[in-house]
Amino acid sequence: QGQLVESGGGLVQAGGSLRLSCAASGRTFSTYIMGWFRQAPGKEREFVAAISWSGGTRYYADSLKGRFTISRDNTKNTSYLQMNSLKPEDTAIYYCATKSGSSYNANNPQLYEYWGQGTQVTVSS
Repeated sequence: QGQLVESGGGLVQAGGSLRLSCAASGRTFSTYIMGWFRQAPGKEREFVAAISWSGGTRYYADSLKGRFTISRDNTKNTSYLQMNSLKPEDTAIYYCATKSGSSYNANNPQLYEYWGQGTQVTVSS
């Protein structure tokens, strides 16, 4: 059974940066799509970014392009989300997830099979 554990969340001022990590264990996820989602209070879970198993293709929510960067290190079974120029509206619980198969519809959370417990990101104004 696979397990995902996020880390790196915290409190940061607007304009600051954070780097989230997602460590996978229990099985090898090197052939899986790895994605990041977030959920703010009172809102639905939304897609942030996803990366193909090779790292060669990356997908981003249109509103986050240019500020967030997703990457992965398959030797460490870990995915990363670098977040720059953070805004108060980025405040949310951030989740990593993995899905097998193609990267088609990588922005659909219902297609992901494994989820982490989430890490809180709070951006103060």
